[in-house]
Amino acid sequence: MDPNDRSISAVIRDIVQNIQDIVRAELRLAKKEIGSEVAKAKTAAALLGVGAVCALFGVLFALVAAVLGLARIVADWQAALIVSALTAVVAIFFILSGRKQLEAIRTVPPRTAETVKENVQWIKQHTK
Repeated sequence: MDPNDRSISAVIRDIVQNIQDIVRAELRLAKKEIGSEVAKAKTAAALLGVGAVCALFGVLFALVAAVLGLARIVADWQAALIVSALTAVVAIFFILSGRKQLEAIRTVPPRTAETVKENVQWIKQHTK
């Protein structure tokens, strides 16, 4: 039997099978890319967490020392206010740095999106 003499049902069955294979491949690719992005998010979150804990303990003692040292020059309440304002500036710096890292994480897997577009285009061309 000549391969060009296949029945329409066999051709449709092959097309459906090929589309299912494409969808499965796209899902595997998406899963892999999303896993990569999740790993990046975990790293960023761990860095933010470790930074916050270190900052908390280190800054607490440094702040107490700064307030006590500054209290020798100005009133106690002024020393506490100056130290707390400087601490707020440092905190803003770390928060903005962590947010910038989180924003760099891509939520849409780029290769998967591109191959899905290509597959849709291919299907459109071959079903006309």
